[in-house]
Amino acid sequence: MNKRQAIKWLAKPTVFLLALLPFAILMWNFLNDELSANPIDDITDETGTWTLRFLVITLAVTPLKKITGWNSIGLFRRMMGLFAFFYSFLHFSTYIYLDQFFEWESIVADVAKRPFITVGFACFVLLIPLALTSFNKSVKWLGGKRWTWLHKLVYLIAIGGVIHYLWLVKADMQRPLTYGGIVLVLLGIRAYYFLRGKLSAKLINA
Repeated sequence: MNKRQAIKWLAKPTVFLLALLPFAILMWNFLNDELSANPIDDITDETGTWTLRFLVITLAVTPLKKITGWNSIGLFRRMMGLFAFFYSFLHFSTYIYLDQFFEWESIVADVAKRPFITVGFACFVLLIPLALTSFNKSVKWLGGKRWTWLHKLVYLIAIGGVIHYLWLVKADMQRPLTYGGIVLVLLGIRAYYFLRGKLSAKLINA
């Protein structure tokens, strides 16, 4: 078994189970009445926070690969992106079902009138095509360039997630600003390597 196979058969299942752990803990606390007096808020907060965390982790994979030369870490990027969608789906479902009880008029009014919900809803909608096209066959269906451009939406979604968090908390902005700073650093690293590649190509062709 080579290194890549070892990661596929040993590391990936381990990372998968670790990524499910926040959900398992949340469900355990819910079923055992260990959440606060407002469990809906707890579930909404936890699923939203983990959505943003997995978006940040997804964005971090490529910069880490370039900086460290650890190419095998790229094998986890798709999984991290799908877990970002998984927790965003739980976050959205909690709002639709547990908070609003499928009161569609109220939901539409919220999306239209409350900016943080508008941004959050837009981010969730943008995540859907990324999740649906996260498999190898979708690259062939869409073509490599279109698939790549589609999945660059993750940058916009991560920024939108930070804005959603900022507008939600209003007062204590330390945590959303921390996430925002991390996202900006990661985008800066990506931009640096992109521009360096462009410059190198120009020098070679000069």
